[in-house]
Amino acid sequence: MKFLLDTQIFLWMFLHPAKIGAKLRARLRNAENDLYLSSASAWEIAIKVRIGKMKLPGNPALYVARRARESNILSLPITEEHALAVAELPMEHTDPFDRILVAQAQLESLTLITSDPVFERYDVKCVIA
Repeated sequence: MKFLLDTQIFLWMFLHPAKIGAKLRARLRNAENDLYLSSASAWEIAIKVRIGKMKLPGNPALYVARRARESNILSLPITEEHALAVAELPMEHTDPFDRILVAQAQLESLTLITSDPVFERYDVKCVIA
């Protein structure tokens, strides 16, 4: 299967793995599954670290890249098509990072792994941690 990781799940995988249930951890470790991290998540992490809302054990650019590489997580760039698809989403909430993840998951036929049940309000496949 192909999964898009919500920012929180990506961070929990390395900083708080106990927050992810054993069944989901096994899914995340299964080499047959493709895991993707959106450029939007990297952007969100960078912003939150910069404004002091989040701490990482190191520089965000190096930390995110290293963790993704070590875990064979693929990068999902934001395309113009992804960005414009956000305009078609219902206004279930206004978080721009979440909204682009929904658009990407829809357009790329990815299942979104998240801890936030708000994603279930959209027409997108989800696994809720």
